[in-house]
Amino acid sequence: MKIDFQKNGGLVPAVIQDAKTAKVLMLGYMNEESFGKTKETGRVTFFSRSRRQLWTKGETSGNFLLVKEILVDCDADALLIKADPTGPVCHTGQDTCFNELNRQGISFLSSLENLIQKRKEKMPEKSYTTELFQHGIKRIAQKVGEEANETVIEAVAGDAERLMEEAADLLYHLIVLLTDKGISLKDITEVLEKRHKV
Repeated sequence: MKIDFQKNGGLVPAVIQDAKTAKVLMLGYMNEESFGKTKETGRVTFFSRSRRQLWTKGETSGNFLLVKEILVDCDADALLIKADPTGPVCHTGQDTCFNELNRQGISFLSSLENLIQKRKEKMPEKSYTTELFQHGIKRIAQKVGEEANETVIEAVAGDAERLMEEAADLLYHLIVLLTDKGISLKDITEVLEKRHKV
């Protein structure tokens, strides 16, 4: 990874992004020394332009940024660092320095899909997902049907809490079914996008 620290007087901007939610958390600057320390410790370390010294995010608050991946842009003069925050990122106590809530939201479905795929590959013992895959597509399809029926019942009954529970069960079992058939959520999204364009 070759980074051009000389282009901007020895510093490069580093955009910090939550590795799970993809939310932009903050922007800082790094010199060669802070970049080296970041790689060495696995904790994001910046160069403070006002204090003219290194500072590791979280060294005072305890809210560190744990590095998961470092990417350099096409001109080699900017960084994208994907990290796991251990607490609020902004000194104001906000989740991000842009005053946004840092929640996984619907992107959690991708994480769930990845977990289900790993269960299919490794088939760990004492896992309900493993048990479903072991019983095969007929059992998985049956569970999707059962959960769909229960979701409909709760929708008609008008119990919002129970409806959310049953809808969550339905989504989980549907992802298991799709995974078993080699179909991804991305494939389904593409079908929806094509329909939307029509």
